[in-house]
Amino acid sequence: MLKNLDPALSADVLHALRSMGHGDSLVIADANFPSESIGRHTSAGRVLGMDNISAARAVHAVLSIMPLDTPLQASVGRMEVTSSQSELPEVQLEVQAVVDGAEGRATPMYGIERFAFYELSKKAYCILRTGERRFYGCFLLTKGVIPPTDL
Repeated sequence: MLKNLDPALSADVLHALRSMGHGDSLVIADANFPSESIGRHTSAGRVLGMDNISAARAVHAVLSIMPLDTPLQASVGRMEVTSSQSELPEVQLEVQAVVDGAEGRATPMYGIERFAFYELSKKAYCILRTGERRFYGCFLLTKGVIPPTDL
């Protein structure tokens, strides 16, 4: 165990988050997402497991150490519900609350059509597969920067 680190962050996940640069994205995937087939296309080339936790719990752990991209552009995408793009299922509302809490302000997520989400996921740095079993528990997070301390 390490101090001040969320225990949901395994060594592999910590390595991936540290290796990512500004503008790189990662996928928080639910248990139904085709993680293995899409994960082969990512920069990491494999799926990292966070199998025993919910999507909201995974996002909370990641955002405890990873900055999101600037408020000038949307930095958290969500997979849209196929039959109703504007619908926000409970799992997405939970993640929205986690994102807002981590950022200390309202940080609206943007919708991504399901098949477009799959294509964007292939360009991600990595996929973090969760144990989330509710549908549409898939999110795309874009890494931001940490400014110098002397500014």
